[in-house]
Amino acid sequence: MQAAEPTYEEARDELVQIVAKLEAGGTTLEESLALWQRGEELAKLCEAYLDGARKRLDAAENPDDAK
Repeated sequence: MQAAEPTYEEARDELVQIVAKLEAGGTTLEESLALWQRGEELAKLCEAYLDGARKRLDAAENPDDAK
C-alpha cells in the first residue's frame, strides 16, 4: 500500500526540514544523497501544486478563455 501524497503544506514543510539538515551537515554521503533525492521529489510536487493553482486562478480570472 502506497502512502498518500502529502498536501502542499506538508511537502513544503518537509522540504524545509531537509534543507535545514543538509545545511547543518553531519550526515553521511549516503544520507545526504537520500535527503537530496527526497528534496527533489518534494520540490517537483510543490511545483505541480503551484502550477495547478496558477491554472485555476487564470481560469477564474479569464472564464471566456476556458471555453
